[in-house]
Amino acid sequence: MGLTEAPLPLEAAAAWVVRPDCGAVVTFSGTARDHSAGRPGVWRLEYEAYESQVVPRLEQLAGAARSRFPTLGRFVLLHRVGLVPVGESSVVVAASAPHRGEAFDAARYGIDTLKATIPIWKRESWDGGESWALEAQHITEATP
Repeated sequence: MGLTEAPLPLEAAAAWVVRPDCGAVVTFSGTARDHSAGRPGVWRLEYEAYESQVVPRLEQLAGAARSRFPTLGRFVLLHRVGLVPVGESSVVVAASAPHRGEAFDAARYGIDTLKATIPIWKRESWDGGESWALEAQHITEATP
């Protein structure tokens, strides 16, 4: 669980969640794209977060995932901060479980809940403007 300014270690995250009792590994990588709703030509993305607030919330999210998916093996939640070039990963969620259904469900729960519960702000610069994405959804608590 954590934040980093470095490129995210997708391969290492996928390898770390592998366990002999888990036959399924699902890795989700959210990459910076060159557009968003009503904003063509995005050329810069920057993320900001307060580690002292984010890391405990990531740990809470992981605990909620373990409650919801009892056979969950290993679980990774990583988010990048600072400048993220278009095409590079800004968030990684990886989950392992004995079977694919629970691994897929846990990974989906991880990314959806991260987006709703973790206070990370995104600044987009595009042809014609920039915004700290203040119109994003409000932060809620992760629930199992």
